Amino acid sequence: MANDFNKEERVMFDDMLEKFDNTLVASRAAFRVNTDQVMMERTNDIVWYPQPYIMPTYSGNDATTAFAKDVAQLSVPASINMQKHGAFTLTARQLRDQQQASRIGNGIIQKLANDIDIDITNGVGALGSIVIKRTVAATGWDDIALCDSAMTEQGVGSDDRKYLANTRDYNNMAGNIAKPQTSANALVNSAYERGRLPDVAGFETFKTANSYRQAATVAGTSPVINGANQYYVPVGSTLTVGRGNLNVDNRFQTLNITLGAGAAWVVGTAFTIAGVNAVNHITKADTGQLKTFRVVSITSGGGTSGANVVVITPPIISGTGGTGPELQYQNVTAAPANGAALVVLNTVSTLVNPFWQGDAVQIFPGRLAPAPNSGLAVMTGTTDTGFGLMMTRQGEINTLTTKYRFDAIWGTLIAQPEMAGIELFSQT
Repeated sequence: MANDFNKEERVMFDDMLEKFDNTLVASRAAFRVNTDQVMMERTNDIVWYPQPYIMPTYSGNDATTAFAKDVAQLSVPASINMQKHGAFTLTARQLRDQQQASRIGNGIIQKLANDIDIDITNGVGALGSIVIKRTVAATGWDDIALCDSAMTEQGVGSDDRKYLANTRDYNNMAGNIAKPQTSANALVNSAYERGRLPDVAGFETFKTANSYRQAATVAGTSPVINGANQYYVPVGSTLTVGRGNLNVDNRFQTLNITLGAGAAWVVGTAFTIAGVNAVNHITKADTGQLKTFRVVSITSGGGTSGANVVVITPPIISGTGGTGPELQYQNVTAAPANGAALVVLNTVSTLVNPFWQGDAVQIFPGRLAPAPNSGLAVMTGTTDTGFGLMMTRQGEINTLTTKYRFDAIWGTLIAQPEMAGIELFSQT
């Protein structure tokens, strides 16, 4: 074939696939979902992912009440909506040294891998709703054990838990484990010699350089809930005129609040509401701990003093209305009272440490398919972690230059913010 790759380029691309996998951290920890790419194209690269049913039980023999309650199947939209590429041009003179293309290509591959990891850590960093606030620097087991406590008491499974620490927090934790240097414990020796943190409190631990930075929120004077009965009723789908029943994303709720003087609320703000405790999602038992929420967007008011409308996750599902879906997915003890106090948790700007369980965080690798025999030399490959990378090459006869391009396409999904969270250190 006239546009076939030479031997050096094939070896170069194979080496790049391996290096791409070696640089991934967060995307290795996320749950990978393989999709039918033909189907994804036909559905505009969007697929709805079902959330698990959580069903209530009733006492006694009479099931009249149980049969009277509707059941809602909730789902969330996943989209292959991220595409990144890198490109460069080499002259015929430069191509006398074939390693030039390899070195530049390796730089692009490294950046693409980091782009994917950043997409995941940013997603969990912005939407993870279990928020652990620490007023001290990271120390080790006690810090991660608090994440375990919060997840376990809320009924989140204990298997397949992931904790990603930013570099400084990770090394601080490993350093504290390594301090008894004379110990014969292999985990202590590994921490001392290699700065390696073992699995801690049921979490598989990872070090990442791509941490999400949460800006500080200035609470302002006495922020409160503005309006009673602001609770959420989950629905599986809703009727839209002219379009039929459409699925609903139940991860979010619009909330009215009032902020006092000096307030500066930002996207990602973590807060609690007085009188609104978290419950165990399965048993519905009161955990005795305030539920934590995140601000996803500020739709009016700008996050400053006065009336504000914000979108939060998770929604406040209190069961107040008594419907079947509310009882199924209840996550708090009560709806907030009008004027209930709000307490901000993220008071100091910091890198956050994301954590999650199982398929709460998902990644959807995609692929591109340029038309064959269209004047491009195309090489595609799939990495060990399931990502499809594409390398294309095109020559220009007038200038004797060659263009190279590398592409990756994917989507990420925080499928269940209540099974994911962040830990904040050195807060006031």
